[in-house]
Amino acid sequence: MGFPPRELRDLQLRVRAEQQTPEWKTRYAVRSGVESTVNEFAHGHGMRRCRYRGQGKAHIQHIQHILTAIAVNIERLSGLSPAEEAPRPRQPTAFQNYLDQREIPRLKSWRNLGS
Repeated sequence: MGFPPRELRDLQLRVRAEQQTPEWKTRYAVRSGVESTVNEFAHGHGMRRCRYRGQGKAHIQHIQHILTAIAVNIERLSGLSPAEEAPRPRQPTAFQNYLDQREIPRLKSWRNLGS
C-alpha cells in the first residue's frame, strides 16, 4: 500500500471540496448531459470508427453521422411535451413497504418512493 505525495493529496482534497459547491454541480450538469449524448452516439449508433477507406467514402459516412444525429435530436424533441406533468413516482417495493411498516429508516442512497 502506498500513499500519494503530499501535493497530490492536497490537490485531491481541494478538488473534492470544490465538487460539493452548487456552482460546480451546475457546471457539471451541463457536461454530464453532453457526455451522455456522446456516449449514446459512440455506443448506440456505432459512430466511434469509420467503416470505409478513402476520403470519398469516409465523407459519405460523415454525412450519415450528421443525419443520424439529426434523427436522434428529432426523436428526443418529439418525446418532450411542455404541458406534460412530471412522471409519477414508482410504487414502493415489498421490501420498502416492509421497512416502512416497521419504521426502519431507509438508506440515504435509496429514493423515497411512495412516501
